[in-house]
Amino acid sequence: MPMRDNLSYFRAANDVYASDFPHGDLPQPPRRRAAVLTCMDARMDPDQILGLKIGDCHVIRNAGGRASDDAVRSLVISMKFLGVREIYVIHHTNCGMGALTDDDLRALLRKSIGPAERDAAGGWRNTSELPGSTAGDGINWLTFENERRSAIEDVTKLREHPLIPKTTPIYGFVYHVETGGLEDIPEAMEIGAPR
Repeated sequence: MPMRDNLSYFRAANDVYASDFPHGDLPQPPRRRAAVLTCMDARMDPDQILGLKIGDCHVIRNAGGRASDDAVRSLVISMKFLGVREIYVIHHTNCGMGALTDDDLRALLRKSIGPAERDAAGGWRNTSELPGSTAGDGINWLTFENERRSAIEDVTKLREHPLIPKTTPIYGFVYHVETGGLEDIPEAMEIGAPR
């Protein structure tokens, strides 16, 4: 679908949404006093997965659902000023961040900042003639090999962070994109238990 079609579609959809908008008086703090850290993958809809309604929860999304510095910043603001008292970390199966390494990303970006795609051997190749850049060399891209281990790593990072109270429950899950099911990660649950 051409991007211009998306722009027209999004504008029309917003016109319909705003024409009878019933949420203008919602309070700023989330009703459930919870925050979800998850992946930006379009196959995941945290509202559907968790049965959320608008105003229920803060949802922080990034590539891989990782506890990056910016995700931690958002969580700290949620807890300090907006009443959040528990954190849900949800990684997922078949995540694109598990299909490459930081070194792969850096090498691809050095050659071209344009799009890349999987090749027949399962690796990645650039598909654009745009020039490359070394600006990605200093970025920790937070790729991973195993979604269970990455969820445990992120729960651990949050549990050990000095700006997240030890009394905050932090839960770790893997969402299965193939079935829609949410799997508890017992090791993450133990690490994230309030102290």
